[in-house]
Amino acid sequence: MKLRPTAIAIAVACFALTPLCMAKDVTAGTWKMNAAKSKYSPTAQTKYETIKIEVNGEDVEMTLDGTDPSGNAIHTQWKGKYDGKQYSVTGDPTADSRAYKMVNAHTFEATSMKDGKPANTARIAYSADGKTRTVTVHGKTAEGKAVRSTAVYDKE
Repeated sequence: MKLRPTAIAIAVACFALTPLCMAKDVTAGTWKMNAAKSKYSPTAQTKYETIKIEVNGEDVEMTLDGTDPSGNAIHTQWKGKYDGKQYSVTGDPTADSRAYKMVNAHTFEATSMKDGKPANTARIAYSADGKTRTVTVHGKTAEGKAVRSTAVYDKE
């Protein structure tokens, strides 16, 4: 009869962990930039006002819409996984590939490459309630000037 308590414990553990396993990815959704909370260095090149993230299993698709330094519309797309490997980026003049890596359930790191060289790095943090996304970017312009920005997004 020792098997019965073990079987019950396993059943309880499976039941308790089911919501965690089935929880919606914190990154998924449409994110709108909160300009009042965001800060950009004078050399910042692109401001993304809207970011749409779709997650299907391990596959992730991001669509970013914003403006370049001249105020022209920019549309960037990235498809990949949060596995730390570089995947192609289209529409971004500062990068041709980007890798995302999960640090923990609410924090990610991204590295962008241009012509095989590091272009910038970003730390993306999601609030515990999943309603705020903060992206801190460090990098350099094509002219070698330092770029630092902190963009805060609210989930729609």
